[in-house]
Amino acid sequence: MQIQLSGHHVDITDAIREAVNTKFGKVNSHFPQLESLSVTLTVERASQSVEATTQYLGAAVAVQAANHDMYAAIAQAAKKLEAALAHRKGSVKSNRHEKPQLTEEEPVDQAS
Repeated sequence: MQIQLSGHHVDITDAIREAVNTKFGKVNSHFPQLESLSVTLTVERASQSVEATTQYLGAAVAVQAANHDMYAAIAQAAKKLEAALAHRKGSVKSNRHEKPQLTEEEPVDQAS
């Protein structure tokens, strides 16, 4: 999986790059169909946030996490992404199977 990492008001250090590769690499091991992932790191006054976006099974999946610690925000975003991908996978699988058809029975006339 190719991870495109960008920063907004933050320099991408080797430690941050390693943390992103480690956390999102685990997501790739569970979902090997992922080809690319875009991760944006943003630093603001009170918080640091991570936004991850990818394409999975024909739909865009995006998650965002914020924390006062960048490494905690990266871990939260990876966890949210894994949950979102599992949800998407489940919704696609549920549409593959035929649904049972409900049939109404005709009322039986009782002639006495």
